[in-house]
Amino acid sequence: MCAMARPRKPLLSRDLIVETAGALVDAEGLSALSTRRLAAELGVSGPSLYNHFRTKDAILDAVADTVSAQVDLSMFAPDDPRDWRTALHDWAVSYRAALARHPHLVPLLAQGPGRRPAGLRVADTVFGAMVRAGWPPAQATSVGALMRYFVTGSALGSFARGFVDDETAYDPADYPHLGQAHLLAEHREKVDEGAFTTGLRALLDGLGTQYEAGVRDAWGAARRGAGQDT
Repeated sequence: MCAMARPRKPLLSRDLIVETAGALVDAEGLSALSTRRLAAELGVSGPSLYNHFRTKDAILDAVADTVSAQVDLSMFAPDDPRDWRTALHDWAVSYRAALARHPHLVPLLAQGPGRRPAGLRVADTVFGAMVRAGWPPAQATSVGALMRYFVTGSALGSFARGFVDDETAYDPADYPHLGQAHLLAEHREKVDEGAFTTGLRALLDGLGTQYEAGVRDAWGAARRGAGQDT
């Protein structure tokens, strides 16, 4: 009678390391990740990780880049019919959703793409789309930076969760306008989503005003250069 073969342990790979590290960070936060802990989770010796990544920071970079890769960029394709404003809106919503799925990684992603391929692809795509839409390169850079500040900032924490749900915590003698603040945590999703939507609309309205002014200025300069002033 033949003995049943023992199941083989999955071969260690970059993808398996990144997947396991990402799950650990999602569950317990950035501080939980160490090469020793990761090796234990994978059932391997610590040095074996270094056959795939030189440092723990390199592993974290790879984990962070998997989040950037989840951001939808289809709205910036040259053949997509959405205008630049709608494209920015839809991208911001997708970007924030990706960050919301991995909140512990937001502080790392907020530092910028560095050398991460997916993160750089996001930056390159947004910048290229804004330039194609007519934004001058310097302003296109500012638009991309502004959007990243806004989205990552909104994902760094919850405004509603910043208040405790104890109605006695906010004495009206000291805080006369916070009588309902203890209810915010209970309605966290509605409050935070509403703030994001309101802020995104206001931001895009402001960019739209700047864009229209820039187009008018460029059109006027072109007319003056052609000697068509009246």
